Amino acid sequence: MSKTITQREMRNDSGAILRAAEGGEDFTVTRNGTPVARIVPLAEPDRRFVSTEELLKSAAGLPRVDHRRFRADLQDALDYEPRDPYERRND
Repeated sequence: MSKTITQREMRNDSGAILRAAEGGEDFTVTRNGTPVARIVPLAEPDRRFVSTEELLKSAAGLPRVDHRRFRADLQDALDYEPRDPYERRND
C-alpha cells in the first residue's frame, strides 16, 4: 500500500523518502489534498552504459564494412564535391 505524503513533506524529507523508495516503499504525493504524483522504486535501473565486452559480443555476428566502398557509396549518394570552406563565393 502506498503511503500518502504532502508536497511539503517531499520537499523537507526528500532524502529519507528516496531512501525508503530504494528500500521498496511507494509514496503518493499530494498538493492541497489532491494526489499529483507517485514515487515508486524502480523495478530495474536504467542501463545507459554498455561495456566494451558486451558491445564486441553483440557486434560479432555483423558483416564487416569495407570503408573504401562505404565512402564511395556515400559520395555517390550525396553527390559529394569537396570544396574549400574558406573560398569566397558569389552566390
